[in-house]
Amino acid sequence: MSVDGKDRRLTLGIVQMAMAESVEANDETAEQGIREAVRSGASLICLPELYRSRYFCQTESETPFALAEPVPGPTTERLVALARELSVCIVASLFERRAAGIFHNTAAVVDASGYVGKYRKMHIPDDPHYYEKYYFTMGDLGFLSFDTSAGPLGVLLCWDQWYPEAARLTAMQGAEILIYPTAIGWHPQEKEQNGPSQLASWQLVQRSHAVTNGCYVVAVNRVGFESAPDGAGGIEFWGSSFVAGPDGEIVAQLRPDEPDVIVTTLDFSAVERSRIAWPFMRDRRIDAYGALTRRWSDESGESA
Repeated sequence: MSVDGKDRRLTLGIVQMAMAESVEANDETAEQGIREAVRSGASLICLPELYRSRYFCQTESETPFALAEPVPGPTTERLVALARELSVCIVASLFERRAAGIFHNTAAVVDASGYVGKYRKMHIPDDPHYYEKYYFTMGDLGFLSFDTSAGPLGVLLCWDQWYPEAARLTAMQGAEILIYPTAIGWHPQEKEQNGPSQLASWQLVQRSHAVTNGCYVVAVNRVGFESAPDGAGGIEFWGSSFVAGPDGEIVAQLRPDEPDVIVTTLDFSAVERSRIAWPFMRDRRIDAYGALTRRWSDESGESA
């Protein structure tokens, strides 16, 4: 491994899960997936968003708050022990209890050195069956790059995927991999008409983050149908977890309809080549982007 990273390679594992009702069962499935990825050579393993439970945000209820825990806390302690045993880096999305009435959708990063840090989801959706604003406070840690045994990586969460600002600011912190733990799928009644375009848009926007930031993008989703806790419909999570290279090409992808583990090797000389050949960072007009801090602008340039 070279100091400047030009010759650095990393074997990445994605664990695409179908969630059970039992937290303990999901913890066991996640550990089995991590171990399977390590047996195939992975030294960085990524789990889906909120992998310890079914997607409780389909309804608004006090009951799921019992799932929340401090970060760092009991789950990160278990993951640190596993990371040390296997000499790997793990990215895991958790329901964080910060204080009474303050909860976050949080990604924890651990490796053999211990707990590395956390990212709190910045963009919180509020759509039918995605009532996350009821559960989660907007993140306040900013966009981060973590120095890990796997190299510099950034973590963003699901709804963050749609925001180019989030990807760019994370890459600007030094991240060479953007990891998006995800819980996204179809409302079954919409799948026939809108399903293909929704899935294509999801892939397209993340592949564009890879191109415009000259980095790898990892999207790790859950899979399978989960009925709403109140019995009113549900979500068919579309799986399709994938890795895109700095040129936007998909270098590894899982099926849309079953849990699985995939392992692929990332060559970071591609990051170096991409950022030289397509110097988007160099050519940014940082002197002209002040309006991005406004919600909207009218023709006179005043905020509206």
